[in-house]
Amino acid sequence: MRDIAVFSGSAHPGLAAEVCRHLEVPLSPARINRFANDCLEVQLEANCRERDVFLIQPLVAPVQEHLVELLMMCDAARGASAGRITVVMPHYSYARSDKKDMPRISLGGRLVADLLVTAGASRVLALTLHSPQVHGFFSVPVDHLHALRELATHFRKLDLSNTTVVSPDLGNAKEAAAFARLLGTRVAAGAKQRFEDDKVSISAVIGDVADRDVIVLDDEIAKGSTVLELLDRLRELGARSVRVACTHGLFASGALKRLSEQPEVLEIVCTNSVPVPEAERTEKLTVLSVAPALAEAVRRIHNGESVSALFDGL
Repeated sequence: MRDIAVFSGSAHPGLAAEVCRHLEVPLSPARINRFANDCLEVQLEANCRERDVFLIQPLVAPVQEHLVELLMMCDAARGASAGRITVVMPHYSYARSDKKDMPRISLGGRLVADLLVTAGASRVLALTLHSPQVHGFFSVPVDHLHALRELATHFRKLDLSNTTVVSPDLGNAKEAAAFARLLGTRVAAGAKQRFEDDKVSISAVIGDVADRDVIVLDDEIAKGSTVLELLDRLRELGARSVRVACTHGLFASGALKRLSEQPEVLEIVCTNSVPVPEAERTEKLTVLSVAPALAEAVRRIHNGESVSALFDGL
């Protein structure tokens, strides 16, 4: 069995360190420098030769900086004769660029997947991709995890007898239905139309939410425009209370503060797949750790065991 080596870029070293604690292996050091001409230089400061190398880096702001770091880490590991290189991407931001819905636009999700493989990635471990088809953009094996079990464990502490899980749009309805099955609740979905990146319209909610406790489930929250629009519809329909849940809490442009200020929102729950700065957190925010799940997936990949078995019974 090859020895394991885990490295982290600068995007979320705290998560990488937590994953390593669960694996009971050290986080190997990496040095990232910037030259006077603004170019990056990456050096992996531990032996990689014939080792099973895992590179942990979510693509969060500044996304392009962290992407280039990750590409250079892959290249460095390949140049150091790594036995296998697995990219662990808790958040793949370019997954939102997954379709050609306007003329002459790039498919960023596929392009970045090709770049990672070209740089040397031989496997990818991802968490809650924006859409299932992104899995197929990679020409190397992809293990696709989700955080439904972590979220469900949190919400099972509540009285769910009068609860409905609501997806903000029909595209996420399948995920919401799976989550509702885990909780034993009803499910509903919004009829959403997007006009621009931060301009959406939800014309109706399909399902019963009147006088019910609602859990809004989305894969990620960036500016929060979709959730705020959904809250307007839920008010009109007479929802009793609202909790908001997502895997990737990006909370750009003050989104967390705006959501926390909504009186009917009792709680906002996300995972630590991306870093949420302490200074921006509010009393309504709960952050769940996905480090145990990522660590177990890494262990199974390293030992040649089934990763899909993690979802047995879901």
